[in-house]
Parts: sequence; C-alpha cells; structure tokens
Amino acid sequence: MEYDHILSHTPDMSTTERVTVTLSADLVEGIDRLERNRSRFIAEAIEHELARRRRDALLSSVRSPHPETAEVADTGLGDWTSDLPDDEGLVDVAGGTAVRWIEGQGWVREA
Repeated sequence: MEYDHILSHTPDMSTTERVTVTLSADLVEGIDRLERNRSRFIAEAIEHELARRRRDALLSSVRSPHPETAEVADTGLGDWTSDLPDDEGLVDVAGGTAVRWIEGQGWVREA
C-alpha cells in the first residue's frame, strides 16, 4: 500500500515534506488498530528510531573512542580537575534566597 504522508503535527519542525511510504497491508492494518492518525504514528515511530540509532552510535563511540579522545579519558577526571581553582568560598550558600519550582506558578520563595 502506498501512503502520502505530511509531517505537520510535530511542533518543532519548521518545514514539512510529503513522502510516499510503501508498507505491507498487514503493517497498515496494525497501525490502524492502534492509531487513527497514520501520519502521526509513522512520524513518532521514525523519531523513536532515529533517537535509538543516535544512542547506539553514542554508545559505540564510548566503547571505541577515537585515539585522541581515549588519551583524554585515560587522564581521568581527577587529573583534569586538579588544575581548577578551589571552590571553597566562591559561593556563599547562606547569602541566597531559597526557591523552588511549582508547576503553573514558576519559581517561588521557600516558606
């Protein structure tokens, strides 16, 4: 089955493209059983798959880093932070105002 598809539901997309996707009848029936809006279902499935592939690529990069990156990683966080200035006295924790986030209201002072 061929299906014209417009990705107009995704709010952060500045432009949309019409694509033709060919799917088996069984796959289309499965989509239709779960979702009335095929375009939204297919767009969300693609977004999930792209995110999964980006995560897989990142994990692969972490497992097999570039040689220059591996040298930095081998140095370790302790060595890297040893050159940073001591943070004692940089922030006066008693000098601030305690706040917390409340959904629908924003930041409010702690009581």
